[in-house]
Amino acid sequence: MSDVKLLMTWDILPGREEDYFEFHIRKFIPSLEGLDLALNEAWLKVYGDGPRLMAEAVIPNLKKANQVLESDEWESLNIQLEDFVENFDYKVIPALTRWQI
Repeated sequence: MSDVKLLMTWDILPGREEDYFEFHIRKFIPSLEGLDLALNEAWLKVYGDGPRLMAEAVIPNLKKANQVLESDEWESLNIQLEDFVENFDYKVIPALTRWQI
């Protein structure tokens, strides 16, 4: 099996930017790493429609992705993230070597 990518998008809640970035650095990224997800890239959109943030994590295979997405740790992280963001969404796609959406 080959690598897959977990693409995540969300918007920071108005007035929660500082708290969000603190959470992102201190909790979100270490939690993803604890789930064996390799955070590959992240983008902050400054203009236009659509989600303000997008992050990409590489996972070794689809089986591992499903294990992570069904885990209590993933659920807990999502619940914590809800304090800071809205419109959180994610999808798993086959990993290519170029930028993907």
